[in-house]
Amino acid sequence: MNADTTGHHAGHRAGPHAGPHVVVAGGGIAGLAAAHRLALAGHRVTLLEADARLGGKLLAGEIAGAPVDLGAESLLARRPEAVALARAVGLGDRLQAPATTTASVWSRGELVPMPKGHVMGVPGDPAAVGGLLSAEGVRRIGGDLELPPTEIGEDIAIGAYVAARMGHEVVDRLVEPLLGGVYAGDAHRISMKAAVPALFEAARVHPTLTAAVHAVQRAGAATPADAAGAATGLGGSAFLGIDGGIGTLPGAVADAVRAAGGEIHTGTPVNALLRTGATGWQVVTPHRTFDADAVVLATPAGTAARLLGGHAPEAAAELDAVDYASMALITLAFRRSDMPALEGSGFLVPPVDGHTIKASTFSAQKWQWVADAAPDLFVLRTSVGRHGEEEQVHREDSDLVDASLKDLAAATGLAARPVASTVTRWIGGLPQYPVGHLARVARVREAVAVLPGLRLAGAAYDGVGVPACIASAHRAADEIIATSGTGHPGAGHSS
Repeated sequence: MNADTTGHHAGHRAGPHAGPHVVVAGGGIAGLAAAHRLALAGHRVTLLEADARLGGKLLAGEIAGAPVDLGAESLLARRPEAVALARAVGLGDRLQAPATTTASVWSRGELVPMPKGHVMGVPGDPAAVGGLLSAEGVRRIGGDLELPPTEIGEDIAIGAYVAARMGHEVVDRLVEPLLGGVYAGDAHRISMKAAVPALFEAARVHPTLTAAVHAVQRAGAATPADAAGAATGLGGSAFLGIDGGIGTLPGAVADAVRAAGGEIHTGTPVNALLRTGATGWQVVTPHRTFDADAVVLATPAGTAARLLGGHAPEAAAELDAVDYASMALITLAFRRSDMPALEGSGFLVPPVDGHTIKASTFSAQKWQWVADAAPDLFVLRTSVGRHGEEEQVHREDSDLVDASLKDLAAATGLAARPVASTVTRWIGGLPQYPVGHLARVARVREAVAVLPGLRLAGAAYDGVGVPACIASAHRAADEIIATSGTGHPGAGHSS
């Protein structure tokens, strides 16, 4: 049986006064955070992960002997959830701010410093983007002040709204590359309410987009985190990493879950959910069936839809409609002596320019722990893949490396060949948040709320960044904790 059963088997040894048993389906950071929260609250927890490893899109690895993140690589520090969880599981002393926070945009063949004073690429001052936009593009931004207010309604696509107010060039050269790093999506489809909620709310009450940007800046609102790890550390100390990679966070959380008495099984997909009595559940896997008082589904939307089909068909239909994008990360190690002079933490790439890569992160300059571990190497990574570009992600590894090197040479003058390379694909890894996404999530939660002891968590709901995933896990866990009673006879045993 391919299952990790090294944790404490509290479900089998628990006495009659043990807490309710909760099964968590999904061992990404959301599932792990939910299991951690529940275990600390005194619940008996069993976490089931279909894959052979834990962590989802958080993955620590190495290249040429140097430790690197092969998935997401930074935590948004302006939200408390991820930093607090890292500290709670003993990683507080390894939290590390980026060594450099300056980044560029590779636009029209030039690396241009990322402008200051924007909210997800939407500028508050036309003069700030003069080096990146054409003179006409800069003038068009000022036209926002002369337009009548836009009726936004319940939601609107951020690309369409910004283009109508400030022109397409702002969207093409700033908004699109920034959102591409977060969602791997299309700005003209992405929900402004879901992706940049502070700006959405400000735009509903201010007469111009410029005034809305200024309001957000005054409020110090955060920019969404880079869930895919493909953007380049924008926002200064707003982002933090972990010495050794944020890919080490899942293992630390898993250890804390086990220490609190939880079980963790990898290689154990959930095949079905069955109701037992008025409030109980049976969680069916290929290996065994678990009796549970409550269940947290911290899986991708499609898996949750399949499991909910017989219990909440409306929720299942909504979840089945959630679309996902794929991406690939190409990590490259060079001899430091072969590198040209590079500045900052990396660069973003506007899709309008037609290049293969959408971003590059200079890991050896962004993270001191990468540089310290391999002082003779220069590690960087590129990302490829946006929504609707599935064919790019499935190219041969060597093709993706060559395409990355071609773009890097054009952008930076890099002429060296890497001493090592590795390609990591995240197929269906990034849920898309089109207009109406949050309304869909509300309908899903309303349909699921009638099912006693069942909650949902993960990137498909309230945000794709690590802190947002943890927040959704804590919400699910807290709702179960608030409504849980004593365990049913036999809960936690398998048949």
